[in-house]
Amino acid sequence: MFGIGMPELIIILVIILIIFGAGKLPEIGAGMGKAIRNFKGATSESEKREPDKLEEKKES
Repeated sequence: MFGIGMPELIIILVIILIIFGAGKLPEIGAGMGKAIRNFKGATSESEKREPDKLEEKKES
């Protein structure tokens, strides 16, 4: 998984827990989830539009 093993992942999670505290973690998780959904939505929209642009260039 991206060259990150389980020990490194646990250390990162512990550091995040220390910095933000347990109360903020749900908010951070929700924000990251929204960001990932928005990114996926934007990439799927651009993939839908991309074939149209390619066809327009071929016709010209």
